[in-house]
Amino acid sequence: ARACEAKNLGPVSGPNRQRDLCTFCTISLDQEEVFRTKVFDKSVSPFYGEDFYFEIPRPFQCLSFYVYAKSVFQRDLPVGKVSIRKDDLCKYSGKEHWFSLHPVDPNSEVQGKVHLEMRLNEVITENGSLGQHLVVRIIECKELPLISGQNCDPYATVSLVGPARSDQKKTKVKKKTSNPQFEETFFFEVTRSSSYSKKSHFQVEEEDIEKLEIKVDLWNNENLAQDVFLGETRVPVKILRNDHIHKAWYLLQPKGNGSKSKSDDLGSLRLKLTYIEDTVLPSACYTPLCNLLLKSPDVKPISASAAHILGDICRERYEAVLPMVRLLLHHNRFVPFVSAVAALELDNTQEANTIFRGNSLATRCIDDMMKIVGKNYLAVTLKPVIDEICDSNKACEIDPNKLKEGDNVEVNKENLQVYVQKVFSSITQSSSSCPPLMCDVFRSLRHLACKRFPGDPHVQYSAVSSFVFLRFFAVAVLSPHSFQLRSHHPDPEISRTLTLISKTIQTLGSWGSLSKKLSSFKETYMYDFFKSFQEDKCIEKVKKFLDEISSNVSKESSGLEDAVVLKEGEVQKRAQGRKRLGKRNFKKRWLRVTNRELSYHKHKGKEALCTISVKNIQAVEKLDESAFNRKNMFQVVHSEKPLYVQAGNCVEASEWLEVLGQVTRCNEGRLATFHPSNYTSGSWQCCKSQSNSAPGCKPCTTTMLANLQLDIDCDRETERIFSFLSSNDTKLQNMEDACASMAVYQGPQREQEEYSKFTIQEPKETFQTLKQLRNIMEELQRQHNIRNDTAAQYGILKKQNSIQCSDARSGVI
Repeated sequence: ARACEAKNLGPVSGPNRQRDLCTFCTISLDQEEVFRTKVFDKSVSPFYGEDFYFEIPRPFQCLSFYVYAKSVFQRDLPVGKVSIRKDDLCKYSGKEHWFSLHPVDPNSEVQGKVHLEMRLNEVITENGSLGQHLVVRIIECKELPLISGQNCDPYATVSLVGPARSDQKKTKVKKKTSNPQFEETFFFEVTRSSSYSKKSHFQVEEEDIEKLEIKVDLWNNENLAQDVFLGETRVPVKILRNDHIHKAWYLLQPKGNGSKSKSDDLGSLRLKLTYIEDTVLPSACYTPLCNLLLKSPDVKPISASAAHILGDICRERYEAVLPMVRLLLHHNRFVPFVSAVAALELDNTQEANTIFRGNSLATRCIDDMMKIVGKNYLAVTLKPVIDEICDSNKACEIDPNKLKEGDNVEVNKENLQVYVQKVFSSITQSSSSCPPLMCDVFRSLRHLACKRFPGDPHVQYSAVSSFVFLRFFAVAVLSPHSFQLRSHHPDPEISRTLTLISKTIQTLGSWGSLSKKLSSFKETYMYDFFKSFQEDKCIEKVKKFLDEISSNVSKESSGLEDAVVLKEGEVQKRAQGRKRLGKRNFKKRWLRVTNRELSYHKHKGKEALCTISVKNIQAVEKLDESAFNRKNMFQVVHSEKPLYVQAGNCVEASEWLEVLGQVTRCNEGRLATFHPSNYTSGSWQCCKSQSNSAPGCKPCTTTMLANLQLDIDCDRETERIFSFLSSNDTKLQNMEDACASMAVYQGPQREQEEYSKFTIQEPKETFQTLKQLRNIMEELQRQHNIRNDTAAQYGILKKQNSIQCSDARSGVI
């Protein structure tokens, strides 16, 4: 999601509020905030320009964007919101749109669903006549919102509403749950106007059942304060006209279908969304396609393999390569595949100084691999110095045309030189932290480059530096937010500093090939700046670094690396050793994880209250909501009592689990099983075992290879590959036609323009792979059609009548 900008923001309450409007934008899944931008000072048309990528870890109904006016002395004031239903996200995916802001009305802020059962029973009234009872059973609710970060105390009111009556009944209050099980039944006396001839025979008022409806309202019990409205749903009784029993799920709706206020004067918000939802079939369905893709590195020539065909027909779609890369990584098949496609690219490269400079399948695969595997490597190497640059914010502008009044260019040049030297040193001294898989790829590239250009002694360096410097470190310096090195985009002045540093790092890294000269700079000021560097020493350091990350020489860590903060933030921590209940049971703490230790502090910057060595962590797992009646909780199991933590939202919880999982997956003392609940009242609440030291009752998250350290859902990745192949079915057919034409006619090729876009070295081998792909895709499509035919639907009678399949997985970019 990209929150681009807002314009013509409307006034909020308070004197002179419009003139001093300082705003920020938040992103929420239903009512749960997952991201927020920086505060933009004093503008009614702020440019936020922030990107957010996140996997959606739970079911949701709406993706919402709120604009708030920042307040110093009171609660931040809402300006307006844009709320997009999940079913409508695909309409806006991939393009920018202006959305009008709507009022933030508490009665319209709803989420969740309710499960109802209704039926009509015929009864004999007191005077012996035939009447009817409407029986309404409220079974359960799911996905109700958090109230002040905690589960609510919900109850429901059930009303029979008609032109002349409104009978209301109420359920019991359920404590601390977002998924209450009510299982309560209510009876309402009704009758059909056609079932009698004289009104005087009945004590029940005559009414037309066609005009009656059941209204269910959900509330949070606030005890001493006013109860909070959670949502409502209305079901017409006439739905029972054809069914004796009606049972369905209903999405909760705003009160009275939400505010009818005009929103023209609140302004608008420009957003760009990319939403992907995958309906994942059982694993067995993907086995044929997965096996065909994993055989790709062994296919001769590599251009006839399924993986290469995918990259060939999806050249315009950069994201199509990512699921294939992840699949190959998971099965340890990436290095042989990328070596083969790199060799193919080198065969078509005529000059050594243009090696790996294009946007080819090989470069795209290696780019994606470095982003996946090198995430922690970047954090360890660059995050400390990037934080220093952003926090100190020293002037570094050296372009005479961009200097501000009063700037001293010599001071700025000195500041920039210090920053460049720190970044350059951090990189060239980081070889011991480079992931083994990246080293394997660089080693292969170096060997292939030397084999292709044996007369060029410098190509072995440029083959590696074109990736590790130009496509990895320099890009991360330029855009630290995109690589999770900073939580927000830097300010324009800091962004300019990072741009200058990135340019310098690219050039210093290229010096390893001795092909870069100072005269290559178009900007005179950059030429002058580089005079301050001693070229020979830089070349020597770059060469040494490239040798270390791409040769067979083993690298040993000195063990003296500084601790690097991988993630930190405010959480709720359960007090150690306390009973299950208590006012002070959970406290706000500042949680901090580095490559060495996990610690929590009373506030940011304060001394640690508790420190746990990363090496001593035995498991990091989710905690059942029922353990403490709180969502988004996880546990850190170590030699002492487990540390129970509640994250601020579902996305934060996933990020904590990912980071902690990455730094502990290779620990020798990891547990095989864990308890998903807590130990209280003399037993574990999950398995009821009475021994506090009893082995866990659930398997721990599977550990991955040490040089990968990431979780990959192979079924989902294969489903995405199937989706990309299906959307390019026409190109697959064109490729088949090209293979057939080339196989039949062996003379000089007069290729059609569309055929020339494909890489076909062996038409018969390629044609066989294409036929296998088509057969597999037809079977997968048949399986999807079967499941789509049996998909359930919500009972709601409005547009929100579709329900995702039981195994649908979503993501927003």
